[in-house]
Amino acid sequence: MDTEAQPTERDRSLPLDPEDSSGAPGPEGRSRSALVSRLTDRLPGGRITLTLLLCLLFLLAVNTFVARPFEIPSGSMEKGLTVGDRVLVNKLAYRFGDGPDRGDVIVFDGAGYFGDADYIKRVVGVGGDHVVCCDAEGRIRVNGRSVDESGFLFPGDSPSTVRFDVVVPEGRLFVLGDHRSNSSDSRDRLGSPGGGMVPVEDVIGRAEGVVWPFGRAGLLEPADAYAGVPAGEASARPGAAGVAGAAGGSGRASGAGVAEASAGVREADAAAPAGGGHG
Repeated sequence: MDTEAQPTERDRSLPLDPEDSSGAPGPEGRSRSALVSRLTDRLPGGRITLTLLLCLLFLLAVNTFVARPFEIPSGSMEKGLTVGDRVLVNKLAYRFGDGPDRGDVIVFDGAGYFGDADYIKRVVGVGGDHVVCCDAEGRIRVNGRSVDESGFLFPGDSPSTVRFDVVVPEGRLFVLGDHRSNSSDSRDRLGSPGGGMVPVEDVIGRAEGVVWPFGRAGLLEPADAYAGVPAGEASARPGAAGVAGAAGGSGRASGAGVAEASAGVREADAAAPAGGGHG
C-alpha cells in the first residue's frame, strides 16, 4: 500500500513561493518609497512642499520651452491688444515647421536693430514678398495683390501714411503695428541697417490670445486678409529690399508716424517692480 501523501487540488493551488503572498513591496517599490520619504523628511512641510516644488518646476519648463506670457505696454497693436493686456506667446509655433505667415502676430527680440526690448507686431511680408504702399485706394499691396486690413486696423487709421516699395529678403519679415499712426515698425527703419526687416531667427513665438484681464480673455482671431496673396518671387528682383520713400531716397518719409509711447513688450513677471520693464 502506497502511503506517500498524494498532492491534492488544494496543494496545487498554493503559490510556489510563500514569500510572494506577503503583500510586501519589492525592492524597486521599497526604493521609490524610501526616496520620497527621505525627501519629504528633509523638506519643511513634507509632501505639500514637495508637491509645490514639482509644480513650480513644471511651470518653469513650460515657460521656458512651450509658452510664455508677455505684457502689452503701448497702444501700437490696438484695436486687438490694449495697454496692460497679457498675451500668451506660443514658443513652439515655428520650431517644427514653416516660419511665420502673413497676418501672424509675433513677438520678437529687437535687440540691435529695433531696440533693446521685445516687440509685438503683425507680419505683413515674408521672405521674397514685394510689399508696396499704396494702391489707388490707399491699401497695401503684397505681391501685386491689394490687402483689405480693415478687420484689424485701429478705427480711423489708414494702412500707412508712409509710402514704401520693398522686397523682403529671404529669412526676414516686414512687420507693422495694427495702430499704424501709433506704431514704430518696419516703416520707420527702411533706411537703417537691415531695412527694418526682422530676422526669422529672432522671433520668440506667435501670440495666441489674451489671458489677462479675464474680461478680455480670448484667442486672437486669425487674419484671413492675406489668404489670397500669391507667393513672392524673390528671384524676380534679386538682392535685398529696394526702398522708395515719399520724401526722397532715404526711405523714411518725414512725419512717418507717431513713435510708440513704449515700443518694447515687457515680459509679465510678478517679481518685476510695478511700472517697470522695457522702455
